[in-house]
Amino acid sequence: MKEKFLKIILNPKYIFGVYLIISVTTAISKYLRGDYAINNYLIFKNVFFNTVNRKNLFIHYPDLYFDLNHYGIFFSLLIAPFAVMPDWLGISLWNLVNTFIFVYAIYKLPFSDSKKALFGLFCLQEYITAALSLQFNVALTGLLLLSAAYIYEKKEVKSVTAILIGIFVKIYGIVGLTQFFFIKNKTKFILSGVVIAALFFVIPMAYSSPQFVVQSYADWAQSIIEKNNENQVLGNMQDISLMGFFRRILGDASISNLVFLAAGLPLFALPYIRIKQYKHYAFQLMILASTLLFLVLFSSSSESPTYIIAVVGVMIWFFLQKERTPFIIGLLVFVIIFTCFSTSDLFPKFVKENYIKKYSLKAVPCIVVWLRVIYELLTKDFEKNYSLNS
Repeated sequence: MKEKFLKIILNPKYIFGVYLIISVTTAISKYLRGDYAINNYLIFKNVFFNTVNRKNLFIHYPDLYFDLNHYGIFFSLLIAPFAVMPDWLGISLWNLVNTFIFVYAIYKLPFSDSKKALFGLFCLQEYITAALSLQFNVALTGLLLLSAAYIYEKKEVKSVTAILIGIFVKIYGIVGLTQFFFIKNKTKFILSGVVIAALFFVIPMAYSSPQFVVQSYADWAQSIIEKNNENQVLGNMQDISLMGFFRRILGDASISNLVFLAAGLPLFALPYIRIKQYKHYAFQLMILASTLLFLVLFSSSSESPTYIIAVVGVMIWFFLQKERTPFIIGLLVFVIIFTCFSTSDLFPKFVKENYIKKYSLKAVPCIVVWLRVIYELLTKDFEKNYSLNS
C-alpha cells in the first residue's frame, strides 16, 4: 500500500493530472457562484470585445464588470478564442490552458521525475489560490520557466517568444531578460525578438485599427502608473511585497518604491559578477529563482494570487540543493505554512485580517528565502554544491 502511494505521489504524470482536473473544477465552481465570482474573466474577455469595438481598454465599464483592466491590447488576441465561447466553457478552457503551460514548464525543468512530482505537489496550494483568481499569473510563471529552459536548449526563438508574450500581456515578462547573459546566440535572440515584437504590436490592428492600438499602449502606460500609486495603501489587497511589509510595519504608505529598489536592484544584480559560474545550468536556474522572487517582492502590484510566481522560485532553489539540511527544510516549511497557507482556513480569520493581511506577512518567508538565494549565488560553487537530476 505504501509503495503504491509513493508511486503515485512521485509520478509527475499523476500530479500534473491533478492540476488539470483542479483547473477545470475551480473554474466551474467560480462560474456557478455568479458574475461577481468570475469578474476577472469578464474583464479579460471584454479586452477582446472592447478592442474589436475600439473602446478604451482601461476605463470602468460598470455594466460589464467592476474594477479595471491592466493587461495590454495584445492580450485580446490570446483571450479571443475563449471570449467567444459560453462563459462556463471559456472559463474552464482558459484555466485549463493556463495550467497546461504551467505544468509543461515544470516538466521541462532538468529535475528527476520524483523531484518534478514533489515540485508540483509543494506548489499545489499556491496554484489553487492563483487558479481561483482566473488570472494570467499561472501561465506567466510557466512562460518565465520556459524562457529559461529554451535558452539552455539553445532555442532562442522559442525563448524570446515566451518572454515577449509575458511583456505584451503584463509587463512582468520583461524579467525573462535576466537570462540574457546565458544565451549562446545573442544575435539570433535579438533579431528574432525584434521581428516577433513587431508582429505582436501589429496583429491587433487587423481587428481594430493602427490608431487604436497606438493609443491603447499610451493608455496602458498611464493605467500602470495610476495602479502603482493606488497600490501603495496600507491594508489593501495589493502591495503584498517586501516594500508593502515595511510600509505597513512602519505605518507609512508614502515611502517610495525607489527607496527599496535602490537597495534591491544592486543586490539582485551582484551575482552577475560571477562570470565563471555562467556555464553551470544550476547557476542559471538559481538566477531564475532569484528573478521570480524579486519580481513579486519588489512590486507594489503583488497580491495573493501573484505568489505562485514567487513560490515556484522557492521550489527551484529548494530542489537545486544537493544537501537539504534541517535549515533548508525549515525554510521550505516556513514558506509552505506562512506563504502558501496564509490565506487558507489553517489560520483563523482574526489572524488573517489583523496580522497576515494588515502587515503583508505572506511576503516574509519569501523575503528570507530570496536573501538566502542571493547569499548562495554569491558564495557557492555551482559545479559541486548543487544537483539537477539526482
